[in-house]
Amino acid sequence: MDRTNVGLIYEPSPDHPGWYRWDLVDQERFNAYVLGSMLVRREDLAGGNPAVRLRMFTRKQHSNLLDAVHGAITLALIDVSLFVCMRHALEGDAAGSVTLDLSTQFIGAGMVGQPLDAVAEVLRETRRLVFLRGTVEQGDHLVAAFNGTVRKPSSR
Repeated sequence: MDRTNVGLIYEPSPDHPGWYRWDLVDQERFNAYVLGSMLVRREDLAGGNPAVRLRMFTRKQHSNLLDAVHGAITLALIDVSLFVCMRHALEGDAAGSVTLDLSTQFIGAGMVGQPLDAVAEVLRETRRLVFLRGTVEQGDHLVAAFNGTVRKPSSR
């Protein structure tokens, strides 16, 4: 069974040239319900390594009592970005994969009402694991840095 696009809406965004929609068909699942509609595109980092930028649009529901983006929202965006990066940078199947570890350093506060981007790159891929790193950004403002390991799906 091809699980690469099960439940996923992935198509060019009519409102954002150069971006693709990254939405779930089932809007009651975590990504859609909590993070909302997202966009994705591939980019080249300095040095030529491919990266994947995942963008969410922050709203009041994503805020904490300081009117900044809640840290849990930032962590959720990072976690989703690991799988989106696997899908795009490696052109592989991320469905059925699981996060083994995630290390995050919060550097600054995200501002509500502005797009929040997770930019992830693959450091290394083995037969069963993918090692990734990245940053969370709002324009020129650095919000967080992260490293994560994902176990690829088991063959069925």
